[in-house]
Amino acid sequence: MTPMLRRLLDSTLTALAVALTTHLVTIVLFAAINGATLEVLTQVNGIFGFSSILLFVFLALAGLAPIYRHWAVALGTGILAALLSSWFGALLALVVAGNPITQELIDYLWLSVLGFNLLYQVIAVLAVMTIGRRIMTTRDASATAARRLALVRMPSPRLAEGLLTHQDRVEVDVDLADAQWEGYVEALRAEGFTLVDVPPADELPDTVFVEDALVVIAGTAVVTRPGAVERQPETAAAEQTARELGLRLERIVEPGTLDGGDVLAVGDTLYVGRGGRTNAEGIRQLRVIAARHGLGVVAVPVSKVLHLKSAVTALPDGTVIGHPDLVDDVSMFRSFLPMPEPEGGHVVVLDDHTVLMAASAPHSAELIRSLGYRVITVDISEFEKLEGCVTCLSVLVR
Repeated sequence: MTPMLRRLLDSTLTALAVALTTHLVTIVLFAAINGATLEVLTQVNGIFGFSSILLFVFLALAGLAPIYRHWAVALGTGILAALLSSWFGALLALVVAGNPITQELIDYLWLSVLGFNLLYQVIAVLAVMTIGRRIMTTRDASATAARRLALVRMPSPRLAEGLLTHQDRVEVDVDLADAQWEGYVEALRAEGFTLVDVPPADELPDTVFVEDALVVIAGTAVVTRPGAVERQPETAAAEQTARELGLRLERIVEPGTLDGGDVLAVGDTLYVGRGGRTNAEGIRQLRVIAARHGLGVVAVPVSKVLHLKSAVTALPDGTVIGHPDLVDDVSMFRSFLPMPEPEGGHVVVLDDHTVLMAASAPHSAELIRSLGYRVITVDISEFEKLEGCVTCLSVLVR
């Protein structure tokens, strides 16, 4: 099924659910107010029948656009659809009943907006904001989850000016970095991932490290609040991209700070680094969000590297790997396998049998291969000069 056809189907089903709910609830309430006799029910059904058909048509067409992703857009659309469908529906009902279209009839219909049609309109808007948004956001998240997506962001021309905390600054070859980034995204594409480009921001040096702007868990994108003030503007475009993909959105808000590079998902546990970029309030907020998805959060001290995932990541079976000299306390993890090189602790899990690693850790790659995994390596030497690793350059959505 093509994305457009799927969108049409989802929009149609959502509109049908909203229109039916609105119609039935209106009939029940209207009949309850006026006496629930068969005659009253039949009359009310006739009055609002055309309105519900028009409501279905309006919402089915409007749903082809991402109207449900933001509550304000959904609210505005719901109000407009309710007004138009109730007004024109009442007009059709009266015309079918044999009433000529006169100025008196038009005046009566305008008064009905605050009269008998008001109940219908309120119920329609509530149905859009509850049932409509729930169905469509769930369908959007399901459609996104069925794909293998990789969010990436093109390096800024100012990449060499990126922040450093634990390494001395050395010269960065920006042209080589661009070529290495192309190699990185091509490796993801070759493994079946659809590349989603977050709009570039040339004025922000660190934007290529897109992982720090978003944490994706269970179909929800958590928009972070980076601990470095200079990097906080990076989240706006990442948030918009996540919204366009239909992901549910959560946010880390002030005074919390959280960098995505500090969040390591292992099974039903999120290990979160408490270091220079992520504070206790950021961890607390993430813990609340994670709990809604049945996930636990374990805070891990980080002092020797920039982020938790600068020290450790995890293999597909959940084994945490890293270089012991970079890890504050290996006992924090249920299982830990030491790697022979510092860069060997960084893997991107592509599937249950495949990981992506940096070419700078050949001995670690061989060790992981010996465990039965397929290892794909990419050269990211220019990004490593800026405390980057393979996990920093993408956000995978599966």
